[in-house]
Amino acid sequence: MIGGRVGVMGSAPFGQRVADLGRRSGGTFRERLSRVRGNAALALQTGVAAGIAWLIANDLLHHQTPFFAPIAAVITLAVSVGQRLRRAFELVIGVALGIAVGDALILLIGTGPWQIGLSVGLAVAAAIFLGGGSSLVVQASSSAVLVATLTPPTEGIYLGRFWDALIGGAVGLAVMALLLPINPLTVVTRAAGPALDVLAYGLRDAAAALSAGEPDRAAEVLDRLRAAETDLSTMDEAIKAGRENATLAPVRWRARAPLAQYLDSAQYVAHALRNSRVLVRRIITMLNDGEPVPNTLVAGVTALGEAVELLRTELELGVEPEAARGRALSAASAAGLAYAEGVGFSGSVVVAQLRSTATDLVRASGVAHEESIRQVRRAFGRHAPDL
Repeated sequence: MIGGRVGVMGSAPFGQRVADLGRRSGGTFRERLSRVRGNAALALQTGVAAGIAWLIANDLLHHQTPFFAPIAAVITLAVSVGQRLRRAFELVIGVALGIAVGDALILLIGTGPWQIGLSVGLAVAAAIFLGGGSSLVVQASSSAVLVATLTPPTEGIYLGRFWDALIGGAVGLAVMALLLPINPLTVVTRAAGPALDVLAYGLRDAAAALSAGEPDRAAEVLDRLRAAETDLSTMDEAIKAGRENATLAPVRWRARAPLAQYLDSAQYVAHALRNSRVLVRRIITMLNDGEPVPNTLVAGVTALGEAVELLRTELELGVEPEAARGRALSAASAAGLAYAEGVGFSGSVVVAQLRSTATDLVRASGVAHEESIRQVRRAFGRHAPDL
C-alpha cells in the first residue's frame, strides 16, 4: 500500500508537485489573511473592551483580582455575535450562579476534587432548571470551577465577582454600540457576496454548459451549488449580527433600512439556490438524453444569472432591486418562449424550475408573494400556456 501510494504521488514531475503545493499553500494563506482583515474590527473591539473592563474593575473600583470583568467583555463581543443582548444577560446570570454555588459549597465543604465536581454539577443543574441556553450553562460551570480553584472563598461570599461580570458585559456592549461600532452593511455585504456570486456564476456556467452540450461541465456547476449552503449560513448569521449592530449603535441607525432589504431577500436567495440545483440536475439529464435545447432556454438561464448579479449590486447600493426584478422576469419570458418552441421531458422540468427560480428572485427584489406570482405568470404566459 505504501509503495502504491508513492507511485501515484510520483506520477507527476517533482517541479509540478512543488508548484501545486505552493499554489495551494498560497491560496490558503491568502484566505486566512482575508479572514483576519475581515475580522480586524472585532479583534480591536475585544481587545479594547477587555482593557477597559479591567481598568474599571481593578483601578477604579479596586476589586480583588477582577478577572471576570475582561472575560465577560470578551465573551460578550466574541462569542455572542448576533445575540449579544441575550448572551450578555445569560453570561451575568451564569456567572452569578457559578459564584453563588461555588462560594457556598466551598465555604461549607472545603476544596478538593470531589468538592469541585459537586460544585460544577450543581451549578449546571441550577442553570438547566432556570431554562438557560448553552451560554448560561457553560458560564455557570466555568465560574464554579474558577471560584473553587483560583479564588476559593475564605471569609464569606464575595459579591464583587458578580459585579465584575456585570461590568465586563456592559463594557462589551458599550464598546460595540458606542466606541467602535462595526459598520453592519460592510459586514453583511462581505458575507452575502460569496453566496450571491456562486449562484450568479453557477447559473451563467450552467447556461454555457447547456449551450455547448457539456453535461460534465454542468455537473461541476452542480457541485459548486451544493457546496454553497455554508455561504448561505454565513450570510444569514451576518445579517442577524448586522441588524443587532444597527439597533444598538446610534451611529449605524441609518443602515437599518438597507439591512432590512438584505433580510427580506436572504430567504428567497436561499430558495433560488435550491431551485437552481434542481434546474442544473435536469440540465445534466436533458443533455445526457439528447433532448432539444432551444436557444431561448439558454437565454433564460443566462438571464437568471444576470438577475442575481444585479440583485447583489442593488443590495450593496441600498436601492430597490428593480433591474434585478426586470431581468428575472425576462428569464421567465424566455422560459415561456422555450416551452412554446418545444422541449422534452427534462426540458419541461428545466422550464418549470427556471420559472420557480425567477419567482424567487422577484420575491427577493421586494415584491409580495401574490404579486410576484402574477408578474412571473404574465411574463411566462406571453409565449406559452401555464405550467
